[in-house]
This record gives sequence, C-alpha cells and structure tokens, in this order.
Amino acid sequence: MARKEPPRTPDLPAADASAADTLARIRASLPGLAPSERRVAQAVLADPAQASELSISALGERADTSVATVMRFCRAIGVGAYPRLRLALAAAAAREHALGGERPAPGADIDAADTLSEIVGKIVYNEVRALEDTGAGLDTEALGRAVDAIAGARRIDVFGVGASAFVGQDLHQKLHRIGHMAFIWTDRHAALTATALLAPGDVALAVSHSGETEDTVEPLQAAAERGATTIALTNAPHSTLARSADLVLATCARETPFRSGATVSRIAQLAVVDCLFVGVAQRSLDATTEALERTYGAVQRRGRRQPPRRTPAGD
Repeated sequence: MARKEPPRTPDLPAADASAADTLARIRASLPGLAPSERRVAQAVLADPAQASELSISALGERADTSVATVMRFCRAIGVGAYPRLRLALAAAAAREHALGGERPAPGADIDAADTLSEIVGKIVYNEVRALEDTGAGLDTEALGRAVDAIAGARRIDVFGVGASAFVGQDLHQKLHRIGHMAFIWTDRHAALTATALLAPGDVALAVSHSGETEDTVEPLQAAAERGATTIALTNAPHSTLARSADLVLATCARETPFRSGATVSRIAQLAVVDCLFVGVAQRSLDATTEALERTYGAVQRRGRRQPPRRTPAGD
C-alpha cells in the first residue's frame, strides 16, 4: 500500500506560531527533518533566546549549514520566513522563562544527585508542560473529523502495545460504556485478524508515541486497505504511523533518556483520548448521560458491600 505523505504544516503568523508553542512543534518535527535541517533545529532548541537574536547566516554557521537550509527549515516547521521564526523563538523563549522561573528546565532528566523533592518537581513540571504543549498544538480540525468518524462508526478497533496499550484500553472502556461497539487489540496477530472484518464506515485508531512500532503500524495499514477510516495518536506527526493514517492527532510530550516511555507520554495521550470521548459523547448527550448512569449503577450495585447476615445463637 502506498504510504500517505502528511500535508506540510501551513505557514502561520508569528503570533499564532508562538501560541502553538514553536519549540514543541520543532521537537515534534525532528524525526521528519533532513539531517541538515535537523542541525538547525538542534541549534535553535539548545538556546532559543540566543537563536532569536542571530541573523540567518549566523544561525546557518552555528548549524554548519547554508542559508538555504535555514529557509527550508522555516518552511518545514510552518513559520515561513526567517523573521517570523526569530519573533516566534523570542516569544517562545519568554514563555519558557515565565512558566519555568526557578523550576526545572523542560525535558530535564532525573540526575543521580537529585533530592526526592527535585524529582517530584521535575516530573510534575514536565507532565504539566506536556499537557499545555499538546493542547496548544492539537489540530482541532483533525480532532473534529475523528469525533465525526467515531460517532458514526459501526465499530471502532483500537491498536496499541506496551505503554500505549493502557491508553487504548482507556479509550475502549470509555466508548464501550456509552454504547459504541469498540474493541482493543494489544497483540499484533489478533489485531490483524480483526482488521479482516473492517469495512468502509468503520474506524481504526492506533496509539504509538514513536509512530514506528510495527505491531501498531501494520494493523493500521491493514485497516486502511479494508477502507476503514484510520486515526493515528502519536508524538511523531511525520512518522510511518502518521503517514499511514487519514487523521493524525499529535501529542507534544518531551521524553528524556531516563524516562523514555514514561508517564509523561501517556498523560498527553490520555488528554487527547478525553477530548475524543467528550466530543463523541456530546453528539448524543442525553443517550450518553443515560448510558453512563446505567453502567455506573450496575457497578455500584455489585460493588456495595452487604452487611453480614445474623444467625440464631447455636447455628
């Protein structure tokens, strides 16, 4: 199957670019950039404030590349001309400083010398930032189309392995509770078997932080061959998974070597799952409310502890 090429990020005014968190968008774009463009990105991310003060030729020299490459990098991340990049970087650096203050630097890894308080601070800070960055960068048009597809689907098949499986299970449970025929597949063979039953009008949603997990990519591609609407939930909008999907819902979680695959990525994914679920639930609010009350009541009745039965003395 021919892999879909993702649309190039549209040019944005500087104000909009900074609002969407330019630094988060650059990090998300790293896997899809050419090596020379990636060097520009790394130079920018190393010191955004200083990069915002450099001329285009000075930034090119710092990244050991040409002015033309810097211009291509600007287009690749959606800011268009270089002056817009400088303005967006200045705004993003100011935002980082205002939000960070004396707190840990975004993406800071756990250090052997960290106190328990410092560990807590780093974890909480990075998870909060993952939510902020994901919310700022989430494509609401793609989200709306995903909500439409799921709300009208005959069945929804969700694929995910490892840590992403927990996110898939959360979406499956939420959709199942409000009456949608949803399935979660965490085994590659079971997932491929399930795709054989899909048809146009069905939905297949795959969860993968890297977007390169074959156990998730292959079932989504198989679902696309069956005509199902395919959705990728990933942190890598230029990954194989994203290129294989009709719709891409991108997170902006900053993982570090010590905490690769850690809670920060799942927190961002779960936030998108909540947005999807609420969007679907809103389409039939009365029916959804009734279904939630009925399912909640079923658990409460079974889960309520009964008092011990008294028996006559001597029994």
